[in-house]
Amino acid sequence: MHITYKLQREIREKSASIISKAQSSHIGGVFSSADIISILFGEILKRNHDEFIDSFILSKGHCCAGIYAALNSIGFLDNNLLNKYGEDHSSLMVHISHKVKHVEFSTGSLGHGLPFSVGKALASKMSNNKKNIYTLLSDGEIDEGSNWEAFLFAGHHKLDNLTAIIDYNKLQSLKSTYETLDLEPIEDKFKSFNWKCIRCNGHNIDELREAFKMTNSGKPKVIVCDTQKGYPIDFMINKVLWHYRPPNSAELMEIQIQLKKFYK
Repeated sequence: MHITYKLQREIREKSASIISKAQSSHIGGVFSSADIISILFGEILKRNHDEFIDSFILSKGHCCAGIYAALNSIGFLDNNLLNKYGEDHSSLMVHISHKVKHVEFSTGSLGHGLPFSVGKALASKMSNNKKNIYTLLSDGEIDEGSNWEAFLFAGHHKLDNLTAIIDYNKLQSLKSTYETLDLEPIEDKFKSFNWKCIRCNGHNIDELREAFKMTNSGKPKVIVCDTQKGYPIDFMINKVLWHYRPPNSAELMEIQIQLKKFYK
């Protein structure tokens, strides 16, 4: 089995387990972005043995359980540390932290990851080191003005070593993105800012793979991934409740049963 497909299942299984154990939040957003994370860590991010060459920034830092699960599955984070997620004095806090090896930047307050990534991309261009920068954002996070300043700056400076990925699950905090602050027409916005924009099914590995492969010479790239919060668990899909609520022991058991059937 290709590691990407293995990661799809393991990211969901492991993140569900540690979120339930810690009684933490954001399992819905972890599950909506799990397939994106799986292809990034399974195929896209270049690495040299136990170090990454490319940079990855999780701007939606509240969904760090998915990143920690991915790092564990590729052998970059041991089981003992993973199982301390959310505990007092653990480096695996419930928002992603640079205190964890292989994590470059702490995020949690939304709107910070993309501006930081733009700075890294510009520095990489200036030093001509051929490093690619990838950053994963939530859709609700794009309400932040700091992101639009960063989008403008990256397009103006033609940072074609930068890829932004939007987890477009269309739910944020208390209700839908359409009700909160409508982002459509989202593709036209990015194109007008001089970005190469690709839209795909964020749960389809083949579509994701093609989106990452598409050339974007002279422009930064943004991949708008249509996803579903809580996917593929029937009682979690498109339910804003799972932005905050952790699964209890019975719900965790049902999640694991459904994942086993889904990935059989």
